[in-house]
Amino acid sequence: MKFNIRIIILLLIVFLIPLCARIAENKLADNKDSLISDHFDGRRYFNPDAPKPQEQSDPKQQKSRRSWISRLLFGSGWPDWPALDDDHSETGPRPAVSVGDGEIRVTLVNHSTFLIQMDNLNILTDPVWSKRVGPLSWLGVKRHRKPGIHFEDLPPIDAVLISHNHYDHMDMPTLKRLAEKFHPGGLTSLGNLGNLLDAGFESAMELDWWQSAELPTGVTVTLVPAQHFSMRSLWDRDETLWGGFVISGPSGNVYFAGDTGYGPHFKEIGQKFAPIKIAMIPIAPFRQPEADENAAPNFSRVHTSPFDAVQAHIDLGAGFSLACHFQTFQLGGEEYDAAPKALAVALKKFGLVSDTFIAPAFGEMISVP
Repeated sequence: MKFNIRIIILLLIVFLIPLCARIAENKLADNKDSLISDHFDGRRYFNPDAPKPQEQSDPKQQKSRRSWISRLLFGSGWPDWPALDDDHSETGPRPAVSVGDGEIRVTLVNHSTFLIQMDNLNILTDPVWSKRVGPLSWLGVKRHRKPGIHFEDLPPIDAVLISHNHYDHMDMPTLKRLAEKFHPGGLTSLGNLGNLLDAGFESAMELDWWQSAELPTGVTVTLVPAQHFSMRSLWDRDETLWGGFVISGPSGNVYFAGDTGYGPHFKEIGQKFAPIKIAMIPIAPFRQPEADENAAPNFSRVHTSPFDAVQAHIDLGAGFSLACHFQTFQLGGEEYDAAPKALAVALKKFGLVSDTFIAPAFGEMISVP
């Protein structure tokens, strides 16, 4: 009897691969007391201003979640995106070796991967250069555009920031390449230190919300709240923390949101770190207004739509914002160009000029004086 290959893959995902991934990569500290904070109940982290996972027992929510998993695995009902590495996936120029003298340069590589150059430091956020993100190199969500910078063109990397443990943000093959080539320092959220050490990082630190670490040249990195969740298998949801980062140096304050839904944390971050010169905010996945009840689920609790992102930009008081988390991995039911188009509509609705918040091209370098 021949089994459908999709059924075999689904069985592997449900029973075998997540277990292996948890054993190999999700190593929580033995002493849970060291991880306890006001958003940790002794076993799991939670969003203080959003329902806890165990409170989300609405059958409609559960059906929506099952529908999303099915669509993510098999693609049924989702619009077709361009083929892998299609012709318009051009790369940008080789970045400068370093940037100083009060200038900040930010380059969108892809998804949530930014190269931030400031105060003679080169920092990467949530780096992903793999063709797929998932438990195995051949099993996961494939990318639809090449990274905007060739890995070989990267300048020396001083620090890598990992916001949380989702495969599209914590890509172990990429982390191993970075550790081997550059020996950078690593900063991540609570519970994820073991992943960085497994990747070969010789110097790494995990932080709770509002905790900071010092980098060279007078730069401080602070982990700030996000409204999201963590999971690398079916058994480890919310056992590690998630967050964003504020990078503060002589050149100013830079905010990277990581992955997050809209919440009061944006206003709080804006107040604590005013002024924020440039912010990086995700704009997808999201449910398009015209979608019906059979479409992808509403991500409003854990992902920012373009309209949420513009409101976040306002709450932050950011001088300038860059969009991310779009057109790399298909994680929702929106059309390929839907997020950038909706961003333009949202800016107009809020009465903001279009160059206040842009969706940059992959590999495009933005310079902030």
